[in-house]
Amino acid sequence: MTALDVRRYTTEDLPEIRQAILDIHADAYAGVKDDPFVQRFPWFVDHWSSRDGYACVIAYDGDQAVGFAYGAPATPKREWWREHLDEVPERHETFSYSELAVRTAWRKRGLGELLSRALLEGRTEDLAVLLVDPEHPKVQALYEGWGFKKVGDRRPFPDSPTYAVMLAELPLAA
Repeated sequence: MTALDVRRYTTEDLPEIRQAILDIHADAYAGVKDDPFVQRFPWFVDHWSSRDGYACVIAYDGDQAVGFAYGAPATPKREWWREHLDEVPERHETFSYSELAVRTAWRKRGLGELLSRALLEGRTEDLAVLLVDPEHPKVQALYEGWGFKKVGDRRPFPDSPTYAVMLAELPLAA
């Protein structure tokens, strides 16, 4: 993989990075026009970036933004993964990993892992949680390879598919 410049951003940076995030997402989902979540993605960007502790990483090849990952800390004691475990771990502060997208031309080069590790590196939370579409078993397997484990299934919105809830201890395993 070409050496990329991975930059970190917070809520204050959204005016500078919002369009890059939208452009990467549009490229990554170019073949998916009728999905309501793809269509509502700008709302998700604004929602997540308004949360306390929002963190985003964007990888650049020169001046071109080629992938991003973002999320924010979960509200303490209201983490939605709790409903899937019989016993909550003693250390349970959680970072909610919301989104990862890579431009089509940059896929299968390890960029997803690079972005995921950059986003989660140095986090003070004990755990990271994410949702993944189980109809994409290769994507789920990638997350499993990084230390995430499926703990249940969740349908976050009435019009959404059911996702696999995946939880990992931080820092991620090497």
